[in-house]
Amino acid sequence: MARPPRELRAPSVLPADPAGAAPLVDGRALRRLMACIGPANLGIALVWGAVPGTLLALQIQRTVGEEAKVGTLAIVTTVGALAAMVAQPVAGALSDRTRSRFGRRGPWIVAGTATGGLALIGMAFTHSIPATLALWCLVQIGYNFAMGPLSAVMPDRVPPQKRGLFSTVFGLGAMCGSLLGQVFAAALDDRITTAYGVLAALATTLAVVLVTLNPDRPSQSEPQEPFRVREFLGGLLPNPRGHPDFFWVFIGRLCTNLSYFLVIGYKLYILQDYIGLHDEAIDHVPALALSAVAGLLPAAVISGPLSDRLGRRKVFVVASASLIGCAMLIPFAVPTMTGMTAMAFLVGIGFGCFQGVDTALISQVLPSERSFARDLGVVNVAATLPQVLAPAIAGAVVLWLGGYRTLFPLAMAFALLGAVAVLRVKSVR
Repeated sequence: MARPPRELRAPSVLPADPAGAAPLVDGRALRRLMACIGPANLGIALVWGAVPGTLLALQIQRTVGEEAKVGTLAIVTTVGALAAMVAQPVAGALSDRTRSRFGRRGPWIVAGTATGGLALIGMAFTHSIPATLALWCLVQIGYNFAMGPLSAVMPDRVPPQKRGLFSTVFGLGAMCGSLLGQVFAAALDDRITTAYGVLAALATTLAVVLVTLNPDRPSQSEPQEPFRVREFLGGLLPNPRGHPDFFWVFIGRLCTNLSYFLVIGYKLYILQDYIGLHDEAIDHVPALALSAVAGLLPAAVISGPLSDRLGRRKVFVVASASLIGCAMLIPFAVPTMTGMTAMAFLVGIGFGCFQGVDTALISQVLPSERSFARDLGVVNVAATLPQVLAPAIAGAVVLWLGGYRTLFPLAMAFALLGAVAVLRVKSVR
């Protein structure tokens, strides 16, 4: 078996992060961490898979009617994603500076999922758009306050030569949660209150299990650097001059996710109005999700460990973004359920590979060991900002620029731009 190149091999003695995180782990502790972090990520991803594209879409449709559903969904998801975009880097920065006997990450992971869960339950009992909007923003803030610190667990604790495998587990949790969330939402489309309660309870429980079985090292005694507002604000955006590779990875993730959300965020309405399934559309959402899972699982399982073995990250990320882009053209050429199913399967392969390697690539271009969670919060904006841009772009396209059909070539263009951006990364093969 070929050995990984030197930059991917960890030292025999695994040191603690100088900023106070738990030490890098290996062996049994690493296996326990992977066994817990995949389900914890899945719990949050179930919310993203079930709510904005299906449950929230249905809730809005039943509140405002057919005529206003597209524009209202665009407003609610755009404002909510703006809240998420701010929440992640702020939460990451706060967790980097947290000093407690429970460590830096755990308190925020638990508090964030609990807050998001309570807001989600509140959504179940509201029947007005302003209240739905306010509570959805709180859902976004809560769960994204958990996601920033959760993402920092890998650079905090995982040896570099294991990060492809860990990225696979982490990414599988995200993608399976997102796709299974769609199946879950379709099964409970007439019991939205129950669905919100189950999602809230599951995400919080899995977060508590992760933190309980894999505690941070206490951080009370760690030195605290002076807080500088200018430095803090400057770190909330990637710096193309100071850290170009980090910038290009950010752009690659941004464009690839924008491609995905342009189509997936409107999948229910696409099935209703573009494919022509109307009231039967909700019954076909699980089929699309299962088709995506069929492509995602083998791609994710293979790509992460293979990238560890080959010592290469970029080729996997570039290939996956390109495949996603090409798959988006299938419903453009074949506007049927068959075309949508084929697209879902190929996008599943692409995103499985992307999630299996992209997080590992990011962990190798982070600007500073002192600010893992903040920097990962910044780069995770590239996953939440598309939720801001996609509804606005898709709403404008659907209403004024050619309808649903135009979304597909536009999504392809963004995915290919993401592939080109990753090619610009120099420090990682």
